[in-house]
Amino acid sequence: MSKDGFVSVWDAIEDTAAEAENMKLRSILMMAIERHIRANGWTQAEAARRLGVTQPRVSDLLRGKIALFGLDSLVNMATAAGLRIEMQIRAAA
Repeated sequence: MSKDGFVSVWDAIEDTAAEAENMKLRSILMMAIERHIRANGWTQAEAARRLGVTQPRVSDLLRGKIALFGLDSLVNMATAAGLRIEMQIRAAA
């Protein structure tokens, strides 16, 4: 059994570094949007209205169905929710 270490679970399960980074960013955005929805006490219907999506789409987000969301749609939802996204880029270790 290998004792390889990984920085994140995405590094362990994705085939490429690019895919792992994409999944990391998507999961961060999804969690931030979910926290914002819960912190504001929005129902799924209210969140859908505010985010400009359907209620089933909000349900998918809250249930963590990451494969159904691309970065573009998550950025759009986050900004519609009133969240500001900042990005930091560094050289890989």
